[in-house]
Amino acid sequence: MLCMSANAAAAGTLYLVATPIGNLEDITRRALRVLAEVDIIACEDTRHTRTLLNHFGITTKTISYHEHNEHERALELATRLADGANVALVSDAGTPGINDPGFRLVRACITGGINVVPIPGATAFVSALVASGLPTDEFYFAGFLPPRRHARRLRLAALRTLPATLVFYEAPHRISDALTDARDILGEREAAVARELTKLHEEIARGRLSHLIARFTGEHAARGEMVLVIDRTVIADETTAAAGEQLKPDIAALVAAFEGEGLVPRAALKRAARELGLNRDEAYRRLVAERAQARRE
Repeated sequence: MLCMSANAAAAGTLYLVATPIGNLEDITRRALRVLAEVDIIACEDTRHTRTLLNHFGITTKTISYHEHNEHERALELATRLADGANVALVSDAGTPGINDPGFRLVRACITGGINVVPIPGATAFVSALVASGLPTDEFYFAGFLPPRRHARRLRLAALRTLPATLVFYEAPHRISDALTDARDILGEREAAVARELTKLHEEIARGRLSHLIARFTGEHAARGEMVLVIDRTVIADETTAAAGEQLKPDIAALVAAFEGEGLVPRAALKRAARELGLNRDEAYRRLVAERAQARRE
C-alpha cells in the first residue's frame, strides 16, 4: 500500500523517485513498486521515461513536467494531489530536483500540507564525488557553471576560498574551457572528471587540473555528460609559485563576487585588493583594465 501522511489523509502523496543515470539495474525495487502504484508519473520527457517504464512492464499514465511548463504544471499537479491522487515525480536520469525541475511542486505540496516522500537512488554528482578520491567530509555542489567565460570565471572566483570540495556538472564541449578557467582562478588543484557514469564507456579521469586540461582538449576531448570534482586545496609547487600572478583570480571577478555578497563597490574593491595583496591604486587600475578587456571579448 502507498503510504499517506496522517495529517493529510484525504490528500494524495507526492513521491520523488530517483531513476537510473545510465544502468537500468540501478533502479530500486521500491522505486518500481511506487511507479507501478501511483495514479500518474510526472516526467521531464514522457518518451524517455516511457522507455524505462516499458522495460519494467509498468503502464502508469505519464504527464510532462519540465522547465518550460513547471509553473503551470506544478499548480495542476498540486490540485490533483489535494484531491487524493498519488503522483510520482521523476527526471530523465537521477534524483528529481537535483539540477532538474521539481522545486515548485515540492514547495506547493508543503504549503498545501501534502505529504512528500523521497524514494532515494542514483545521483550523478554523488557517484562522481565518492569515486574521485577527493575529500568528501565537506563538499559544495554548484550545478552547471555558466556557459560564458566571464560569468564562469566570476562564479569560480566566488567559490575560490570555500573550504570544501567543489562539484559541478559540465557539458563535454565546455569541459576544456571550464578546466582552464578553474586552473586560472582557483590555482593548481587535484581534480577528477567523471563521464558516462554507470554506462558502457564510463571513465573517471583523475589528476591535477593542468593534466586534465591536456586530457580533455582538442582531439582528446570526450563525449558524454560530465561531473567535475575539484579539491579545496591549492598545490604549492615550483610551477604554481612561478605562475604567481596568473594564478590570482581576476580582480573584476572578485569585486563582482563581493558585491554579490552585499558590499558596496568601494568596499568590494578594498576587500579584493587585500586578498590579492595589492594597494588601492594598483587594484583600481587592474579593475579598469580587466573590465575594458571583458567588454572587448
